[in-house]
Amino acid sequence: MICSAALVLGVLAVSGCATHNSPSTFNRSEVGRQQTVEAGTVSALREVTIQTDGSVVATATGAVLGGLAGNTIGGGRGRTAATVGGAVAGGAAGSAISGNTRQGVEVTVQLDSGRTVAVVQEGAPNQFRVGDRVNVASDGVTTRVTRVN
Repeated sequence: MICSAALVLGVLAVSGCATHNSPSTFNRSEVGRQQTVEAGTVSALREVTIQTDGSVVATATGAVLGGLAGNTIGGGRGRTAATVGGAVAGGAAGSAISGNTRQGVEVTVQLDSGRTVAVVQEGAPNQFRVGDRVNVASDGVTTRVTRVN
């Protein structure tokens, strides 16, 4: 039972790490966080595929359900092994089922300061054009590119 509780707590801790990287989606932890903004010009665009991180929620759910199912098998060390095995198998199954991809774009920006940065974010390349004026906002963890209207 202690093993199951530790497993559940670990999975819940990891599930809090899911992030969004589109220009118009913010996590609650990002609200009110100061960002540095630099202006620049789009110099290149590239369509990319963003592989989801196995949907942390689906992986976590699969691990918890697999661990709980495994915990009902046998007793003693056999139960512990079945719990761990069930959690691993359930997590792998949850990850495989949710292995979705999303469309993304790599935006290369020549900043007015002279530096060049490339940012990958959700979206389509047709959101930007080479030569567009953009702002690059970063809080030191998450960076977003948005068009200047």
